[in-house]
Amino acid sequence: MNSGIKEKAFLRSQALGRRDALDTQYRIEASLDIANAGKTAIEVTPDSIVSGFWPIRSEIDVRPLLFAFHDGGARLCLPAIVDKTTIVFRQLVRGSALVDMGYGTVGPGPEAAILDPTVMLVPLAAFDSRGHRIGYGGGYYDRAIARLRKSGQDPVLIGVAFDCQEIAAVPHDPHDIPMPHILTETGLRAMSCD
Repeated sequence: MNSGIKEKAFLRSQALGRRDALDTQYRIEASLDIANAGKTAIEVTPDSIVSGFWPIRSEIDVRPLLFAFHDGGARLCLPAIVDKTTIVFRQLVRGSALVDMGYGTVGPGPEAAILDPTVMLVPLAAFDSRGHRIGYGGGYYDRAIARLRKSGQDPVLIGVAFDCQEIAAVPHDPHDIPMPHILTETGLRAMSCD
């Protein structure tokens, strides 16, 4: 394991430890605060396709925000792992069955339509003021965003986390894609992305 990977693993562990230590009631209230802030600060129209994620472990719960966007007419999708390096985004339709996606999360099954999101709510383990993020180590989102951009699309990228997951500096590589915006329980922040 190279030193950059080791450092990211250490920083991930520290940030997730702080997240895990949050009181359950606080996490619930913070998720509702994020929904309230996000639905007014993020421009979503009836033709928007918003990707979110089903929360795992102590992760922030973006479902209230997703459903607020759905109520405004947006279509929703969730990531689906299709192999060891690739995720696609499958349409989330209320009432449809969700299947195990691995890593403790669920999503729409293979019968669901594959959509290209125009707005992406991206989970993260840690972030810094420049918008650099540490995910869970698989690189799925970086590859998915790069693939969308290569096809001519430029989705709005918004990392979502608790404030306690912010760190001083995230080590990053050229293939790591920064988040221009981070949404936390204290609101939507524009990041410097340098």
